[in-house]
Amino acid sequence: MGFLVDSHKGGCGVGGGGGGCFRSLIRRKQVDSVHSKALGHHRLAKELSILHLIAIGVGSTIGAGVYILVGTVAREHSGPALFISFLVAGIAAALSAFCYAELASRCPSAGSAYHYSYICVGEGVAWLIGWALILEYTIGGSAVARGISPNLALFFGGQDNLPTFLARQHIPGLDVVVDPCAAVLVLVVTGLLCVGIKESTLAQAIVTSINVCAMLFIIIAGTYLGFKTGWAGYELPTGYFPFGVDGMLAGSATVFFAYIGFDSVASTAEEVKNPQRDLPLGIGLSLSICCSLYMLVSVVIVGLVPYYAMDPDTPISSAFSVHGMQWAAYLITAGAVMALCSTLMGSMLPQPRILMAMARDGLLPSFFSDVNTSTQVPVKSTLVTGFGAAILSFFMDVSQLAGMVSVGTLLAFTMVAISVLILRYVPPDEVPFPSSLQETIDSVSLRYSSQDVYEEKAAIHAGTSKDSKLPLLGKAKTIEYPLLVKQEAQSNFVLNEGKRREIAGWTIAATCIGAVLLTYAASDLSLPSPLRFTTCGVGGALLLSGLIVLTCIEQDDARHSFGHSGELGIDFCVLIPSKMSSHVGFICPFVPLLPIVCILVNIYLLINLGAATWTRVSVWLIVGVLVYVFYGRKHSSLLDAVYVPATHADEIYRSSGESLA
Repeated sequence: MGFLVDSHKGGCGVGGGGGGCFRSLIRRKQVDSVHSKALGHHRLAKELSILHLIAIGVGSTIGAGVYILVGTVAREHSGPALFISFLVAGIAAALSAFCYAELASRCPSAGSAYHYSYICVGEGVAWLIGWALILEYTIGGSAVARGISPNLALFFGGQDNLPTFLARQHIPGLDVVVDPCAAVLVLVVTGLLCVGIKESTLAQAIVTSINVCAMLFIIIAGTYLGFKTGWAGYELPTGYFPFGVDGMLAGSATVFFAYIGFDSVASTAEEVKNPQRDLPLGIGLSLSICCSLYMLVSVVIVGLVPYYAMDPDTPISSAFSVHGMQWAAYLITAGAVMALCSTLMGSMLPQPRILMAMARDGLLPSFFSDVNTSTQVPVKSTLVTGFGAAILSFFMDVSQLAGMVSVGTLLAFTMVAISVLILRYVPPDEVPFPSSLQETIDSVSLRYSSQDVYEEKAAIHAGTSKDSKLPLLGKAKTIEYPLLVKQEAQSNFVLNEGKRREIAGWTIAATCIGAVLLTYAASDLSLPSPLRFTTCGVGGALLLSGLIVLTCIEQDDARHSFGHSGELGIDFCVLIPSKMSSHVGFICPFVPLLPIVCILVNIYLLINLGAATWTRVSVWLIVGVLVYVFYGRKHSSLLDAVYVPATHADEIYRSSGESLA
């Protein structure tokens, strides 16, 4: 019994470009694809260590929002149980962090979730993820920059006393409030990012350290005041859960967004010296540090002042003022300003690398893929990103668009979790080769076709956008040659493996549909009760059955060797049939349970973002679809790719003179 490689295999096969719009949507690239080197793309500088990654992760995650969130969430949702809300939200964020850690260590190239989606799901989904992330980082950086000048006002005695070049100015004719301070800061950060990744990360580490010191001051000084005054915030008749467990969980959903930022670590994967080791540690340690700081700050502040008496705008400063430490407000404000500056750096760091990755794949103009030979950073992409964010932050009040930032992040988190399931159960088993290797592939095909044919033969169909005179290629031709030994047991194994992949593929799809149905029905209280409960039941049944099926069936053996070995300098990874995983790096635990729960949590948060947010995001995504249809699809580097089974990739590369070692 042979095997067939085409666009319909397992419901998620990959066809070559030029085979129609649908085939372009599902074509997948291989890890660190060879075309980036073949087209002369320079690689980014490998300068980052684990300490750099922690600085990026903590700096990108801990923003000024935490200085306000503790008051708002405690007053409206959690009460004294605020620290439990942060803990639950941290655990939920850790689910995505585990998934990111595995994919980042296996596929350490620029592009983050876009890159993983392109490898595991397909070009169409990857494009939408990349397009959504562009929106996220642009609006996120602009919103952060606009928040710095109001915090600086405290040091000058109020908004009216700010220097002219820092204060916001109202333009009557245009009815626009411009913020020169925000634009200047964005341009300064842009300049830092252009100097080099090591230098910009050092600057971010310094700023982040000041922010962390401010939070440590809050914890230490607050603890002293708490023991001195008797922790009045915890001696309440309402107990620790005044809004019930539901209120505490609602608070967790709100503070979950305070953990967004660790994905910036994954975007620097190509610049990490030892990605298999350092990326998982950097993601895990940065998230752990953030969660610990959040919980300790919330424990202290809620204990100093009863939750119902907290100032919703300046909860931390007012808590210290109540106890006679008005001067602490200056330290806390300095921490908030540093947090905003660090978050601004973290927001602007990933976007040029995503643009670069998309341009390398041909989905955007090659202008964005240029890497400066001196600094080894994508200077052109960084400048475009910086000028765009500076203009937006100067002219627009983007606070109303802040919800759109969460859409890109949650979509990326969801797709990364799905990619882990695909990688474990139905990893890509075919390799896209550039059409320049057509003659080599033909010669390998001819060599196989001339061998003695056993009774058991395998049919190979490699999709390509060009017709071939040899039977391995061609759009509808097949060749029979002895890929399998004539043994009944082995033939049965191949048959079972094909069925296993098919069942796993459909089960993953059904699980995702079940998660959408369940979360939508549970969130939309306007649905009629019979319809709502029926939809919940169907969604829950699909979700539970998917979990059971994926738990019972075996994971794909190719998962052991899937990925890129940076230490060996492999530019085009092939699924070598080996169970050795010495170069794979971090392995996400509790699969399939952990990714499925991650998908469920992220889809729930996505659905509850609100109709207004989704309307704005939909406009952006529609624009992205048009750009892809009229440019990206036609210029994709996989447009003329030749797909062959991964088991033959070694020999094709040996024949073409390219070494895998």
